[in-house]
Amino acid sequence: MARTIARGLLIIIIASFLGCDTAGGIPAGHEAPGFELKNLEGETVSLREHRGRIVVIDFWATWCPPCLTSIPEIVEVQEKYRDRGVTILGISVDPPGDLSEDDLRAFRRKMKMNYPILRADDRVVMDYFEGTGKQVVIPTLFVVDKEGKIREKLVGFRPGKLEETLQKLLS
Repeated sequence: MARTIARGLLIIIIASFLGCDTAGGIPAGHEAPGFELKNLEGETVSLREHRGRIVVIDFWATWCPPCLTSIPEIVEVQEKYRDRGVTILGISVDPPGDLSEDDLRAFRRKMKMNYPILRADDRVVMDYFEGTGKQVVIPTLFVVDKEGKIREKLVGFRPGKLEETLQKLLS
């Protein structure tokens, strides 16, 4: 049983590094599903409140090596594009029973994450990933345009691809 779980996690990690679109779920071109999730300060954050901005939704976890590799680039992108109408929302899929709010806040400080971190709930995972019955692959970033449409879905860590996508949307 433990080997099966380990093998499954290894497949997810390898697929994440390769950027294979095995995540299923909602593709680019569709309306981004709305959500209301709590941030680490306990405040409710909704996708709707960011309408009129480009929103990057990053699904990730603290235990995911490609997620950890991607965070410094996302921090840099947030710093560079914040004043140009870009908002990054990190959605942690770490189970709350495995990682406390304090631990997640400490992780955010350690990684110098300069964007809001939200806790995933079953609904947001279902809306963004499980529509096709396939598994969640992290990191997965959804780039949502100012009108609320998903313009790009980036599966796995793909250095430079997020900034390339944002430059196209902002030009």
